[in-house]
Amino acid sequence: MIVGGELGYRLLRLLAPPASLIAQHGNPSATCPPPVSLLPVYFGPELWSVTAGARVIDFGCGFGGDAIELAKRGARRVVGIEIRDWVIDCARKNAAAAGVAGKCSFAKATDEKADVIVSVDTFEHIQDLGTAMQQMRQMLAPGGSVWASFGPPWFHPRGGHIFSVLPWAHVIFTEEALMRWRSSFTPGTPFTRFIDSGLSMLTIREFLRTVDESPLKAEWVDLVPIRALRFLHARPTREWTTSVVRCRLVPR
Repeated sequence: MIVGGELGYRLLRLLAPPASLIAQHGNPSATCPPPVSLLPVYFGPELWSVTAGARVIDFGCGFGGDAIELAKRGARRVVGIEIRDWVIDCARKNAAAAGVAGKCSFAKATDEKADVIVSVDTFEHIQDLGTAMQQMRQMLAPGGSVWASFGPPWFHPRGGHIFSVLPWAHVIFTEEALMRWRSSFTPGTPFTRFIDSGLSMLTIREFLRTVDESPLKAEWVDLVPIRALRFLHARPTREWTTSVVRCRLVPR
């Protein structure tokens, strides 16, 4: 990160003025976004055969899109885990509207065991991924597995999520300048670190290291390249050219 101070802050406001973002980050309880599932895109038919008739936990379920999709495709029971109360309320409403409320429940934690755990676009938002993997291991029934996907990883051109107002802005501008800019469109909610805004700066290297040190092991890991950069995608460049990380994890 090389551009900071007053110059960095003013450049960020010029690139993405707060007024253009307030609508996206206003009152979170004002509306419930429609449920969207990325499971068909990331895992396809293989996952449906694994989850049919199974007990499933959606770790980081968001607005319930994946949990609803699993219930519709034959899962016996789905428990969505989410830390934000208003998002849990939305997930429950979405499940009811989809007619699967009897098969889905949503909470901050569960004592139930799962045959399958799914987790989509959650790992990059968890501050302590190692602890989360220990929790997932405890949630798994014998013979269970974790199907996870996350992205973009930190060094992706848009790996800074909202901070990527231009490609790699999150590594060009200093954290201080980015946090000052971020705080300017959420009055009363100061941010000082990326994790305050829900980003753990998860790299591929850190993810693989965390798995190696966890009670889970990878049966397979797939690094999906950025389409436009796939000709550059190789082990030395994977941090910068990977779009999505997909994996299947099982107990050691």
